[in-house]
Amino acid sequence: MTGPSPAGPGHRPTIKDVAALAGVSKGAVSMAFNGRPGVSEATRARVLAAAGALGWEPSLSARALSGSRTDTVGLAIARPARMLGLEPFYMEFISGIESVLADRGGALLLRLVKDADEEIGVQRAWWRSRQVSGSVLVDFRKDDPRASELAGLGLPAVAVGHPSLTGGLPSAWTDDAAAVGEAVRYLAALGHRRIARVGGAAELGHTAIRAAAFEAAAHELGLEQWSSIDTDFSGTQGARATRTLLASPHRPTAVLYDNDLTAVAGLSVAAEMGLSVPRDISLLAWDDSQLCRLTRPELSAMSHDVFGFGAEVARRLLTVLDGGQPEAGPVATPVLTPRGSTAPPRH
Repeated sequence: MTGPSPAGPGHRPTIKDVAALAGVSKGAVSMAFNGRPGVSEATRARVLAAAGALGWEPSLSARALSGSRTDTVGLAIARPARMLGLEPFYMEFISGIESVLADRGGALLLRLVKDADEEIGVQRAWWRSRQVSGSVLVDFRKDDPRASELAGLGLPAVAVGHPSLTGGLPSAWTDDAAAVGEAVRYLAALGHRRIARVGGAAELGHTAIRAAAFEAAAHELGLEQWSSIDTDFSGTQGARATRTLLASPHRPTAVLYDNDLTAVAGLSVAAEMGLSVPRDISLLAWDDSQLCRLTRPELSAMSHDVFGFGAEVARRLLTVLDGGQPEAGPVATPVLTPRGSTAPPRH
């Protein structure tokens, strides 16, 4: 890189300034940012360094005029890195997305964030710097700000969540209310009258949908007792919630979990407290990853093809990027897979 920065105080940098600082033509700057052949990697690096030093980004209008497109999809997740590595759902979901993108020569750009506000900033930066063609948005909350903010940018996106939460964005979701109803009716049919639920994060929209469905099913079936405890989906909090339930003088005879990690933790707590599964307590998991089939007894679960879910989300986003209208409606509803952790209660 040669020469001082041509941008003085108060001067808004332009592509001409970047070209001057990098010692190349404006055309070379455009080719470097658009990923086109005709510039060496050394030149490309020099151009990007000059742009970074000046704080210059190609405008959205220039992006549109260039006609170029990156086949990279963005995904930001508000989870601690350590927990994400332990959660089977996201590992399978991401694998499903990648399987579809790979067929198109695309890739997934993953970022962990603290909250929705940080994600909005990340998505804005990705879009303005042309790092992504579109994004997958997950973990919607009530009155989630991301839909309107990112729609205002013109960022193509598919939302993973019920349409009541996703602000009109193209979406993909599972019918969690129907699945919860099936799970509660199954446990009641076995004879359970005291059923508890270990839920996920209370602020998430799908947690609220499941909680409402659980309560509605309990009323419909006239259960003797029901209760819910929210967690952060971790094994630690799943164990703590299960311990609280099983230490109650009127402990439930069956527990429904919002993911497989908390269910596996619950199975360990039952053993710790000297209870036999399913003789003393029945446990029913969600998602049905390999974890559910590695325990003894194997965990009954609301089986959900999470890999296929991720693949369908990617297909819907690619349809949007191709200028089409993606399929509307939910993906396959989780279905009951009974195994050794559920049985009639002991009287």
